[in-house]
Amino acid sequence: MKLGVAIGRPLSVQNSTNLVDTFIAHARRVADAGVRTLWLGQMYHYDSITMAAVVGQTVPDVTVGVSVIPINPRHPIEVSAAAQTAQAATHGRFQLGLGLGAPVIEGPSYGLHVDKPIRRLREYLITLRQLLDAGTADFHGETLTVAPQFTTAQPGGENIPVLVAAMAPQALRATGELADGTIPLHAGPRALGQEVVPVISAAAERAGRPRPRVIAGVAVVVTSEPERVRALAIEDMAFYENIPSYRKVLDAEGVQRTGELAIIGDEQHVATELQRYFDAGATEVFASHTELGGPQDEARTLALLGELSRGN
Repeated sequence: MKLGVAIGRPLSVQNSTNLVDTFIAHARRVADAGVRTLWLGQMYHYDSITMAAVVGQTVPDVTVGVSVIPINPRHPIEVSAAAQTAQAATHGRFQLGLGLGAPVIEGPSYGLHVDKPIRRLREYLITLRQLLDAGTADFHGETLTVAPQFTTAQPGGENIPVLVAAMAPQALRATGELADGTIPLHAGPRALGQEVVPVISAAAERAGRPRPRVIAGVAVVVTSEPERVRALAIEDMAFYENIPSYRKVLDAEGVQRTGELAIIGDEQHVATELQRYFDAGATEVFASHTELGGPQDEARTLALLGELSRGN
């Protein structure tokens, strides 16, 4: 199994005295367990691309990715520069994940309202790819102007995988045509197999692109107390239930609560449930919420994920 782990979630850094040091320590624990792909979410209080660059340069032999950078508050030129810096810092071990953003967050926080989110996504991916691959762009679209006056190429910043947290059909089609894959979070095996994989795969094929990567994110905890941890997961993950894109995949899976999708149980149960994601078409899976049950459960979880990773 090709597996990764989300690091630096709020619960895992709540007692931190230096956030960067805490991220590095968390990354080392995951890498020492045998998992070689790390994912960092974007929060208000740190920059995930910068953090990925630091972690990837400090912890050898791990791939670091951001899941995800919202595209509306950041211009493609800015993201291109930051991503290339992280790619150079990690010597080619960086992955860029982008997200369309949630109006419930971006409206109050930034005063942003995007009328044409799919048009913006398409224009963003077109221009970002030009900035990364050609070192320039001259684009004047409906939602974006991207016309840098100087080169955007950075030595050492080449060949960055560009991924999108796409789950709805129009976003999946744009992603299949213009990006390298999708990072659907909290989309269960049924939603993946019926709603995500067929749409993005068909779009990539029509565009003459390689088979897209499908990197499914799911909460994973190995524990001897599944009822206790399930209750924590349902409480912790309730936020997603009122965001339309997540609500759609939850409904497709036949669940009401996001926490119902969490893979929680002993080693055999967790391994079996992870395999269902690959059977549904995921090319990779990353485990989130591994810290939810406490330090002992986290250690068991990382040990299993490392064992499964080494079994590739």
